[in-house]
Amino acid sequence: MRQRLTLAVAAIALIAASQSAFADMAAAEKWVAEEFQPSTLSQAEQMAEMEWFINASGPFAGMEINVLSEGIPTHDYESNTLTKAFEEITGIKVNHQILGEGEVVQAVQTQMQTNRNLYDAYINDSDLIGTHSRLQLAVNLTDWMAGEGADVTLPTLDVDDFMGKSFTTGPDGKLYQLPDQQFANLYWFRKDWFDRPEYQAAFKERYGYDLGVPVNWSAYEDIAEFFSIHVKEIDGVRVYGHMDYGKRAPDLGWRMTDAWLSMAGAGSAGFPNGVPVDEWGIRMEAGSCNPVGASVSRGGAANGPAAVYAIRKWDEWLRKYAPPDAASYDFYQSLPALSQGNVAQQIFWYTAFTANMVAPKSEGNNTVDDDGVPLWRMAPSPHGPYWSEGQKLGYQDAGSWTLMKSTPVDRRKAAWLYAQFVVSKTVSLKKTHVGLTPIRDSDIRHESFTERAPKLGGLVEFYRSPDRVMWSPTGINVPDYPKLAQIWWQQIGDVNSGAFSPQEAMDRLAGEMDITMARMQAADEAANVYGGCGPRLNEEKDADFWLSQAGSPKAKLANEKPQGITVNYDDLVKRWETAN
Repeated sequence: MRQRLTLAVAAIALIAASQSAFADMAAAEKWVAEEFQPSTLSQAEQMAEMEWFINASGPFAGMEINVLSEGIPTHDYESNTLTKAFEEITGIKVNHQILGEGEVVQAVQTQMQTNRNLYDAYINDSDLIGTHSRLQLAVNLTDWMAGEGADVTLPTLDVDDFMGKSFTTGPDGKLYQLPDQQFANLYWFRKDWFDRPEYQAAFKERYGYDLGVPVNWSAYEDIAEFFSIHVKEIDGVRVYGHMDYGKRAPDLGWRMTDAWLSMAGAGSAGFPNGVPVDEWGIRMEAGSCNPVGASVSRGGAANGPAAVYAIRKWDEWLRKYAPPDAASYDFYQSLPALSQGNVAQQIFWYTAFTANMVAPKSEGNNTVDDDGVPLWRMAPSPHGPYWSEGQKLGYQDAGSWTLMKSTPVDRRKAAWLYAQFVVSKTVSLKKTHVGLTPIRDSDIRHESFTERAPKLGGLVEFYRSPDRVMWSPTGINVPDYPKLAQIWWQQIGDVNSGAFSPQEAMDRLAGEMDITMARMQAADEAANVYGGCGPRLNEEKDADFWLSQAGSPKAKLANEKPQGITVNYDDLVKRWETAN
């Protein structure tokens, strides 16, 4: 009797646990009211979306899925908060794991190579769009949403509202990834210091033009020298005119493939990436899907004068104008270091760190005032002497949901539901306020961001401006991102260590990229590995042949430091607002 009673109690407990784990509208009402505000939708519209999720998730309730992303505040919020909401509302448990960016790329590459399902979905940078569209191992979302995944595709997803949609669209016009967060590398500066009359006067006397937002690298360099060498100390603190990082690690490669060469002007005109030469220095003729080379001898620009200039300036500025520890910093260490309050400007600053940089003064952030208003601002990236109108001006990360064909369909559908949940209009505006990595045009234009804009240092103004299209991720010229990206950091590290000159390092880099692409070409020709869109390398010619032609690769300039040019920040913001 006692055994039967024990079994009955256990059965009732199991049923109760199951019921609490599975979906219900009461949980949705709680999350909508208490967490998912503000929203661009009314609460009734939010509840309609939640009801759709509940119904669509029915066949998968009780399932446990695994997804992977890198670690930034947006993904921390998803992993810590949105997984709980999703499980309570839909009954699907999500293990949202967070690893370093390199580990995420490695996991994606391993799943593609082995055809084993390591994760059910990835938030994978759109930098891999050239890889995914060629290898066809990632799910074509356009066809998925209209076909096999139609029953689990949110009717109100509104793909056209995503600002980064063009970044995740392949040359075939198909969507391969769905943006989850995006952030640009912009210029960051201490506006409070720039506004001081004594510094304005001293700078103009020394350099002959106004202290302001640098338009070109000449002005950036002058400002770096001014604060590091001539000002030296502000309010009793040793200050520096530049910040960057140089630790010999994979981060260092992305520091350069993230459009550093294009900011200097190495690539061609064209958006979202240069045509025919992109920001990696890889050439792919218009209308073709076959890269033809990275070396100048093949028509590329990875070791051309503009690229060498870019690497030389990175190394020079790091040595001369940055804090002594900067050369040993990695990506994650260098950007938050600005909150110490001893740096005047940073040429390559990611807006993903806005959330950290608006933390209150009580939490040790020395770059906001007592009311939490930033003492700093963000502005467009300055460009190098090889840059010309019509070129992209910087990098924009677009971490995007990516489904793999190697994932079983039922697990893929459950993961797709979670992916859509965290980017749905019900959730996305609140998530944007938390992580400050906007993906929807409707979110950044919401009145809540109009109210918050004065405390975000220019983020809202930038993302509402037409200039935002000049920042873009790695594009379709890169045929296999994981294989090519790993080549970069060792070569750049050799510059920092002094083992090789910038020219020697970029010659080796371009040569290794061409060798790697030659292997891809052989594989594609033998087994159609890249769908016929693998590299087809040009025969090598004397570099002068390509450097004498119009466009990229570009011949060395007689003067790589023209007169510095700056603009007034307030005038810049007015231009943005007028254009908007």
